[in-house]
Amino acid sequence: MSTIRFLRTFVAVADHGSFAAASERVALTQAAVSLQMRALEMELRRELFDRGGRVVALNAGGRELLPQARRMLALYDEMRLPQEVPDAMAGAVAVGAVVSVMGGLSHVVARMKREYPALDVRLVGAKSIELAAQVEAGELDAAMLVEGAGRLPGTLVWTPLYQEPLVAIAGRDSLGVNAREALAANPFLRFDRGQRTGMLVARALRRAHLRVNEFLELNSIEALVELVRQQVGVTVVPLLQRARWLEDDALRILPLEIGGAPVLRTIGMLERRDQARRHVTAAVRDACAGLFQAPGAGI
Repeated sequence: MSTIRFLRTFVAVADHGSFAAASERVALTQAAVSLQMRALEMELRRELFDRGGRVVALNAGGRELLPQARRMLALYDEMRLPQEVPDAMAGAVAVGAVVSVMGGLSHVVARMKREYPALDVRLVGAKSIELAAQVEAGELDAAMLVEGAGRLPGTLVWTPLYQEPLVAIAGRDSLGVNAREALAANPFLRFDRGQRTGMLVARALRRAHLRVNEFLELNSIEALVELVRQQVGVTVVPLLQRARWLEDDALRILPLEIGGAPVLRTIGMLERRDQARRHVTAAVRDACAGLFQAPGAGI
C-alpha cells in the first residue's frame, strides 16, 4: 500500500511545512520524504509543490489534493478497524478550535488520548471563518467555533454547546460607571470586525446606540483585555468561560444589554455530516460541553 504511505507523508509535509519537519513525524529521512513525494507526483501525473527557493509549499494541485488525501486516509483507517468494534475510539481525527476554546479542548483531548491510546487527535487553532471553511472542505472533521449568521450547507451539522454574554471591560480607574458612560468617555479597543465575534460586537453597539471613541482594532481578546489592564482604553468582548476577569482588581466588568437582555455569543461544534469519525467527535463535543458547563468552569 505504497500510495497510502505516500499520502500520509504528503499530509505530514502539508501540516508541518517542510520535508525536514515531516520526516520526523513519519520516521523517515528527509531524502526519503523527498523521494516519496516525487513518486506520488509521478503516480498522480501532476506536481504538488512549489520548490522554488529554500521553502517547499503546496501549489494549487497540492492544495486541491490535501482534503481528498485526508478523507482517503480517514476511510482507510476506518477500514482497518476490527469489524466487531465499528465504533472503536481509534484512528486519526482532526479537530479545530478558536483560541478561547483551545485550552479546554486540549485538556479534553489529552484525557481522551490517555484513555484511548489508539486514538490520534490532531488539534488546529484558527479563526471561526477559517475553521468553517476547513470543515466544509474536509480538511477538518469538526471544529469548535463561533456561530455564524448564514445558513449551513446540507453537508454540515451544527451543535450549540454554550453561550457567553458580551460585556464592556474597563480599567479600575477609567471614567464611567456603566457600559454606556465608559464607552463614551474612553478610547475604544475594538475586536476585529472581520471575524464573527467582531461582527457581533459591531451589531450590538449599533443596536444599543452606543457611542465609542475608536482607537485601535485587534483580533485577540486576551490582548485587548491586557490593554484595558494597562488603562489604554475600554473594550467589548465575550465574557469568556474559564477566564477569571471578575477576580481581577485591575478590571471592571460592565453588563451590556439591549432592551434589558444580554447579547450572547454562541459556541458550538461544526461537523461534516458524512465524516467517518462522528462517534469520536461526538465524544469530544460532549466532554467539552461538560467541561465548560460544569460548576466553577465559568467566571
